[in-house]
Amino acid sequence: MVYVRCGCREDIGDERYLKQTQITPCKQSSKEAPQFCVKDSKESEEIPETRWYRAESVLMKGRFLYASGKGCRMINFKENEELATLNHSCAHMMAHAIKHLYPQAKFWVGPVVEEGFYYDVDLGDATISDEDLPKIEKEMKKIAKDGKRIVRHEITKEEALEQFKDDEYKIDLIQRMPEGTNISMYTQGDYTDLCRGPHVDNEKLCRYFKLIKHSGAYWKGDKANKVLQRIYGVCFPTEEELNAHLADLEDAKARDHRKLGKDLQMFMFSDTVGAGLPMYLPNGFIVRRALSDYIMNKELDQGYVHVMTPSVANVKLYKISGHWDHYKDDMFPAMQDRRDPDNAYVLRPMNCPEHMIMYKSKLHSYRDLPVRIAEVANDFRFEASGALTGIERARAFTQNDSHIFCRPDQIGSEIKDVTKLILDVYGDFGFKNYSFRLSLRDPNNKDKYFGHDELWEKSESELREVLKEMDVPFYEAEGEAAFYGPKIDVQVRSALGHDVTLSTIQLDYQLPERFELEYVDKDGEKKRPVVIHRAILGSLDRFIAFLLEETKGELPLWLAPKQVVVIPVSPEAHSAYGKKIVDELKAMGIRASLDDRNEKLGYRIREAQTNKIPLEIVVGDGEVSSNGVTVRRYGSKDQKQMSADDFYKDLREQIVEKK
Repeated sequence: MVYVRCGCREDIGDERYLKQTQITPCKQSSKEAPQFCVKDSKESEEIPETRWYRAESVLMKGRFLYASGKGCRMINFKENEELATLNHSCAHMMAHAIKHLYPQAKFWVGPVVEEGFYYDVDLGDATISDEDLPKIEKEMKKIAKDGKRIVRHEITKEEALEQFKDDEYKIDLIQRMPEGTNISMYTQGDYTDLCRGPHVDNEKLCRYFKLIKHSGAYWKGDKANKVLQRIYGVCFPTEEELNAHLADLEDAKARDHRKLGKDLQMFMFSDTVGAGLPMYLPNGFIVRRALSDYIMNKELDQGYVHVMTPSVANVKLYKISGHWDHYKDDMFPAMQDRRDPDNAYVLRPMNCPEHMIMYKSKLHSYRDLPVRIAEVANDFRFEASGALTGIERARAFTQNDSHIFCRPDQIGSEIKDVTKLILDVYGDFGFKNYSFRLSLRDPNNKDKYFGHDELWEKSESELREVLKEMDVPFYEAEGEAAFYGPKIDVQVRSALGHDVTLSTIQLDYQLPERFELEYVDKDGEKKRPVVIHRAILGSLDRFIAFLLEETKGELPLWLAPKQVVVIPVSPEAHSAYGKKIVDELKAMGIRASLDDRNEKLGYRIREAQTNKIPLEIVVGDGEVSSNGVTVRRYGSKDQKQMSADDFYKDLREQIVEKK
């Protein structure tokens, strides 16, 4: 039987039943304890693709069932105690096998991580290669088949120091343990290791595993230390669950935006230019410009004005804003002015301070508010090299940023309008799996935030009330606020199972105080405005990465860098007509090209598919004589013949409707 955790009821069925059900969020779910309701869906043989939910919490007689497919995505192995225990035991079994194959091996730590388990190993002069992983797996299978029990026992610290006296890694661990404490160890056959546990009963339970990859890792994460060899793996209770997970890993590789960006010639990196500094190629720049134009037009319709501010500013600006004290470690180092020692400049990490100065440059009446300043701005953050992830997390990026300066009585309506804009944009992109998070101050660590309790309680309450008035489902998360105020974050679940913050709305009483912003109220008195920081697309770079992974590079027609390719059947006989079609498409503003290379027709069609061009137009004798086209959409084998004029009309409608 399969038991699905649910706050309101418990549904029971077999594995086949689960595959024929719809998983929906339980009303009693929370971010910290995701729960799901299951209802019968006789009409569908699989979980609908339109909503994706994690279902790794499904319990089957004490074992975890991993429901694969688009209904359920990547597992976090640390979230399930039983699955974490199984993977921890498998890490020990891997160490057991390595010790058989490499008697000189010494082991540091082998924890469970979100993606499975790993072990850091010192093999002396030996080096692990891709070809070695199958050898280790083969030895692991022999050990699992033998099925030795995993037995826990305790010894004193003195005994442990004696037993592992020739192992500097174990000695380091043991010496850090308090005096007089017993140390737990686990033995399986001829292998013994220090460990807190817990573990499964015997190694046979770890037989459904796979070693995923290997890499180098500094001992204790310190680059001054020796590089150890880290080997990653995963383990599941059943072969079906393992195979499902491996299939999802392959899907994840195909969706990796770094691979797609390279294959589709959208962006590149160069060590010579610098780590984390993306360079957009023509295809990528077309997408960036289309996104920028799209969101700027949306903002113009909402009464925003667009500005441009410099990418570098005086450090004094960020001292006023507080970023220098709270954010300096994440900024690039300051550049001292050689001609003026009293001044230093720094690449900006965000745009708020510049917009504050812009607002302050003139006197405002209460009738002028709200003032909505928006910018598509280049920003820079000195991210740690280990945190860099393609264009998802880079050191140079572009933000769709805005600051709304309003009166206190306008807060509710402005936040509602921003929320509606977010939902409108998500509708255009077809986003469905997202949630609203109210990000609050950490009440146990108030020193990291600006301002006093009264302002924080006021601003948190105002955001909470707006969400309730709009009847928007949300959850609260302490410690996720910005240092100057609480915020509403929109968390979107990606195709790879990641939670991505795409949009944010922040309420700020602090920066208006620090910059002494004012407006003249109807009573003639000068008063402080409130600032609403908001980002709809957020970082354009991260948004593009998200779209690439969500669509596997199959960008929608209106956004694709190459929208239409015209392929003449015979380059000699039909290229003139093909060029006529391309010229007419370009006159309409369509990104079209002609592939009249002297290659076979099938080859050119396959290449258009490889480049994920949304529409292929094939023209031959029939199309020339009828002034028509044969249309084939990417990913489909169906072809449709129509007149050129009807195709142009249909194409315009698809682009306007964001298809």
